Amino acid sequence: MPQVSLTVNGKQHSVEVEGRTLLVELLREKLALTGTHVGCDTSQCGACVVHVNGMAVKSCTMLAMQAEGAKVTTIEGLAAADGTLHPMQEMFREHHALQCGFCTPGMVMTAIDLIQSHPQGITEEQIRDGLEGNLCRCTGYHNIVKAIAAAWPLMHGKTAQAAE
Repeated sequence: MPQVSLTVNGKQHSVEVEGRTLLVELLREKLALTGTHVGCDTSQCGACVVHVNGMAVKSCTMLAMQAEGAKVTTIEGLAAADGTLHPMQEMFREHHALQCGFCTPGMVMTAIDLIQSHPQGITEEQIRDGLEGNLCRCTGYHNIVKAIAAAWPLMHGKTAQAAE
């Protein structure tokens, strides 16, 4: 079987995979990183979003072999070693932007990429448009949008007042 070498959450891995193995399968089944969820298997729900070389990717649509040499970050790789949450995770907690939690890892990973791609500021409309590929069946998105907006100044080193 072919091997894929990649860095996941800062740790180098070399894993044997079948050519048809999806990145989400490698993460969940070979590396036991089960925070990345499989929701729909059709790239519709966004529960499987991870970052590959800094960009949000639906890992159910990417073959593991395509991640050869890549740097992958999963939801497990966001918090600091001491347990301090990433600002986006903290804002999801603070703004009650989750209920069942199934969509949350993919939603957080998408939201981080979205905030990073808007360094000059972000509107509610841009947030809602940016979440289009992520489904949540519980929250109605209102608190998710609030959490993402609240994370923007934290991720860009600004105070909340400066961002308003």
